[in-house]
This record gives sequence, C-alpha cells and structure tokens, in this order.
Amino acid sequence: MGKRREARERAVQFLFQQELNPPENLEQALEQFWNSQTSAALAEEKGPSTWGEAVVLPPPTAEEAELRQFAEPLIRGTLEHRPEIDALIQKYVQNWDFNRIAAVDRNILRLAIYEMFHREDIPPVVSINEAVDIAKRFSTEDSGKFVNGVLDRVKSDLMRPARIVK
Repeated sequence: MGKRREARERAVQFLFQQELNPPENLEQALEQFWNSQTSAALAEEKGPSTWGEAVVLPPPTAEEAELRQFAEPLIRGTLEHRPEIDALIQKYVQNWDFNRIAAVDRNILRLAIYEMFHREDIPPVVSINEAVDIAKRFSTEDSGKFVNGVLDRVKSDLMRPARIVK
C-alpha cells in the first residue's frame, strides 16, 4: 500500500471518529490520534499490561511523520469545508436521506470531494480511485460502487483540468 493511501485511510479514520464523537479541542484530538497511530503505540497496545503506568512513546518515525504531513491538511481542509461538502453530497445523492448514508461512506465522500475541489495537486480521478478502494476496504463492496457513482457525478461538474503539470 502506498504512503498516500495509508495517509488517506488515517484521515478517514479520524474524520469518522470526529463525526461520531466530536472533540472539544481539535488540536488535542489530532495529537491524541497521531500518538495512537505510531508503531510504538500499536506495539505497546499488544504488549504486556501497564495499568496505571505512564507510557512514554518515542518520537514518530520519519515514515509516520510523512503520513501525518500528507493526512493532516486533508483532515483540516475537509473539516473546514464540511458544510459546503455536505451540501454537495446531498445534491448528488438522489433518493437518499443524507443521514442514511453510512458514516464511513459519508466521510470517504467528504475527503474525496475536498481533494477534488480544493487540492489542485491531486487529479480528481486519483481521488475517486482512492475513495473507491478505501470504501471497499473499510465498508462494503456495494459502498465502493456507491462512492464511485457519487464521485463520478461530482467530477462531471468539476470546473478544473484533470491535472496541473508542475
């Protein structure tokens, strides 16, 4: 799995968590999330019990820092533009009540739409393909088809070139 895919998956996980249990302090929530995602934290979770003991984790590895560097702007941007993104989702899902869309699928759509409208360095087809694959992994096979259908309709109305060459 590529680093950007893994970063997107982590972004979706945070967005899902944030939607179901909105934190009072976004900065603290992000810091706690990233600390829980380090390989040291995951190894500690599977290690011996440390009831009541303070666990000191080493700093994140270069790979973990790279994931965070790509994922965190996606998270922040998606949250910042969430009302307009949700309005777009409602526009493109026909015969579906917004709250009936599975929370995982809703957050995958949010992330992909954010990328499509606000990240010119990411081609829309890449955002769609990544979203479909993440939906298949974290939701159902039908979710992949649903996400693809919605994002394809969004892409048809997108008013920017498919790719900006630098």
